[in-house]
Amino acid sequence: MPRSRKKRRRREVTRVPRENATLPEYDRSTVPEGLVTRRQLREMCLSPGGNRGPVAILRCRLCATRPQWSCRHPTRGYLLRVDLAVQKRVPTLAQEWALDQAMAARQTCGQCRRRFYICLSKKLGCCLECFDGTPADPSSLMTLPAPAVHQLAA
Repeated sequence: MPRSRKKRRRREVTRVPRENATLPEYDRSTVPEGLVTRRQLREMCLSPGGNRGPVAILRCRLCATRPQWSCRHPTRGYLLRVDLAVQKRVPTLAQEWALDQAMAARQTCGQCRRRFYICLSKKLGCCLECFDGTPADPSSLMTLPAPAVHQLAA
């Protein structure tokens, strides 16, 4: 006997007239110069910096057909000012070294001590070759530097 379907109650949509919206809204082709999204800032190698939150909203494609209502969808974008953005910080060598050590802990097999380009499963605790004998692809392994040879003068 098939199960009876539960009728879902439709979510109430709170519509706000566009003139009562808290931030100005722009469609995709009408954004003024100097306003970009976070993703566009990242492509320009900038961080939000002095921006204290969004200054405008980029309307989603669905709301472009409803010009009288403000956009309330989660796909809307927030626009930031480019002139307040600053250059991204460059990590120090110590920070890069710490990140490499953290990634090495996630990419190194606990049994055979080989390091892979991908992060290994925490559930297995080792690589697939150690777990069930599946051979590892040689291109997925990192080549480790040769161990330092001591050259003592005695």
